[in-house]
Amino acid sequence: MNTVEKLRSKVFAGRRISREDAFELSRAPLRQLCEAADDIRKRFCGDAFDLCCIINAKSGKCGEDCKFCAQSSFYGTVAEQYPLLAEETVLQEAQAAANSGILRFSIVTSGRRLCWEETDKLCGIVRAVRERVGISVCVSAGLLSAEQFSALKSAGVSRAHCNLETSARFFPQVCTTHTYGDKIAAISAAKNAGLEICSGGIIGLGESVADRIDMALSLRAAEVRSVPVNFLYPVPGTPFSDNAPLSEGEKLRTVALFRFILPDAAIRLAGGRRLMPDKGEACFKSGANACITGNMLTTDGVSVSADKAMLGKLGYEVKTYG
Repeated sequence: MNTVEKLRSKVFAGRRISREDAFELSRAPLRQLCEAADDIRKRFCGDAFDLCCIINAKSGKCGEDCKFCAQSSFYGTVAEQYPLLAEETVLQEAQAAANSGILRFSIVTSGRRLCWEETDKLCGIVRAVRERVGISVCVSAGLLSAEQFSALKSAGVSRAHCNLETSARFFPQVCTTHTYGDKIAAISAAKNAGLEICSGGIIGLGESVADRIDMALSLRAAEVRSVPVNFLYPVPGTPFSDNAPLSEGEKLRTVALFRFILPDAAIRLAGGRRLMPDKGEACFKSGANACITGNMLTTDGVSVSADKAMLGKLGYEVKTYG
């Protein structure tokens, strides 16, 4: 029995692979690794595919220095700048998502965290979306306090998003205005408020394979069930704009490794997917079983109709998962 078969059997038996196991898989033949990851996906997740969309509800002027981000005030980017959107604008987008068959709608805001005035306004928006549209609501509003997360939970939010971005070791190379510990604290506060957690990161920041594995292990330790995998979209004006592009093989290997480490999670392709020649189809046959559809925060994405056609061809059933 070779390494991939041995570790697939280990996962099938309900046991966790170790960091050393993951390193072995990182050197395994790619096709065999991807096929085994898809077997694990089928075993633990079935054919459920979690399709969500996002709205950029507050854009630009962010005081954090994340080196990949078009919305950081530290860099000379051309991202739009506007305050928290009006309730009716968000409602229209939520209704359009629901009309397209999307089951999960994420409201995303720029900045380190919302102030209480903005949090109260967001709570009102969430209540309106839940009452008038009925779609499941996720928020990505930064490093909120436990009290803010609790208020959003009471308003009808079911899930909070806060990406780790990378490993604890590499994080200081990505951002210096807040810490990895701040991220973990926000995730813990959201969990304590009774919210589900969506957290992942960006591949292609200059991190090593070890950093990718360690991020996945941190997500496992935090019991995260929805894991966005972004592939760096190089934004002109940011420090990472000239990073070497990832090969398609690296992307597939990363997704497959995440599936081995997180066998029952929703592995969600997010930013950068539009740049892939097949718009992520190979990843959806290599362990991924979720994605963000439609536009991203500051870049174009893949249309809902194109995604639904692809998923139908692959035999997936769109439903909430993770």
